Amino acid sequence: MSAIMEQEASTATVASGAQEAFKQPLPLNESNPNTESKSSKTTITSPGYSLKLTLEGHKCFLSALKFSPIGDWLASASCDRLLKLWDVRTGQTTKSFEGHMMGINDIAWSPDGDCLISCSDDKCIRLWDPLSGQCVRTMQGHGKQVFACSMNPQGNLIASSSLDCTVRLWDVRNGKTLKIVPAHMDPITTLDFNRDGSLFVTGSFDGLVRIWDTISGVLQKTLIDEDNSPVGYVKFAPNGRYILAAYLNSQIKLWSFQKPKCLRVYKGHINLNYCISANFSVTAGMWIVSGSEDHSLHIWSLQRKELVQKLEAHSEVVICVDCHPSQNLIATGSLGCKENLKLWQSSESDPTAK
Repeated sequence: MSAIMEQEASTATVASGAQEAFKQPLPLNESNPNTESKSSKTTITSPGYSLKLTLEGHKCFLSALKFSPIGDWLASASCDRLLKLWDVRTGQTTKSFEGHMMGINDIAWSPDGDCLISCSDDKCIRLWDPLSGQCVRTMQGHGKQVFACSMNPQGNLIASSSLDCTVRLWDVRNGKTLKIVPAHMDPITTLDFNRDGSLFVTGSFDGLVRIWDTISGVLQKTLIDEDNSPVGYVKFAPNGRYILAAYLNSQIKLWSFQKPKCLRVYKGHINLNYCISANFSVTAGMWIVSGSEDHSLHIWSLQRKELVQKLEAHSEVVICVDCHPSQNLIATGSLGCKENLKLWQSSESDPTAK
C-alpha cells in the first residue's frame, strides 16, 4: 500500500470554467429536487452544436473515446482491437496502437497526457506511449473481461473494473496489483476517480453506485436508485461534489453523494440495452451530454434538466461521448462501421478565443 500512500500533489488539469461553474450552488432547493427556481421561467438558448468533422479510420464500432488533458488529441477505441490517436484540429489520425487480442472496452489518459491506458475483453490493461505508439506495460489479473479503467490525478495509480465483479488498483511504476476490491455482486461496468484521487466511484449491473476510499478500499457510500436499474456509466463532477450516473432505464441522475440524494433526473434519450457514456460540458454553458440508442446526441441544461438540443448524430447507437476540456467541442462514437466517429462544435462563445 505504500505506493498509494506516497501520492504527490495532483497534476490533473481541470478547465477553469468547470471549476468556477461548480463553485456555484445549484438553483434548486436540495431538500426538494422537484421544486423549480424562479429563474426557470426564462428561455434557455440552445448551445447550437453542429458537425465539424467526421473522422475515418475504424472499421468496426466504437467503444470509447477521450480527449487528452489539454485537448490537442482525441483517443478512440474499437472492437477492431485498435486504439487510434487523432489530431483534434485537422481530424487526421496520427497513430494506431496494436496489441490487444480482443476488442477494447475503455481508455483513459494520464493527467499529464504522456500515457494512454486501455482495457479489453482479453482481460488485460495496457499502458501506451502516445508518441511512439508502443505498449510500455501490460497488466493481467482479472478473471473476466475488463470493462473500465481510469488513472488517478496523481498519475501513479490505475483502477480497473471487470465482469468478475472486482476492482483492481495497480501501481503504474511496476504494473503490480496493490489491492483487489470485491465491489459488487454483479459485473462492474464503470468507474471514475474524484478530483484529488481520494475516492473512486463504481457502477454495476446490480443497480448500485458505490463510493470507495482509494487508500483503504473501504466502502464509503452507496447510492440506491429506486428502480434498481443497471448502471451503465458514472462520472464525478469537476468539483468532486456530485456524481453523474447513467442507468439502463433511459434516465441520467445527478447525485449529491455526501447527502446522499438525487438532485436531478435527465430524460428524453433512449438507453435500455447498452452502457452509454454521459458527461459534463462546462466550457461555456453548463450542459449534460449523452448518447442514445435512437442514434442521436442529447444535450440538457445541467441546472434546469431541460433537453436543449438533440442532434441526429449517427446511423447507429451513439455509445460514447466526450467533451473537450477547454473548447466547445463534443466527440461522439457509434456502433456503426462507417462514419462512426464525429466532432461537433457549438456556436456558443469559445472561451479559448477570449
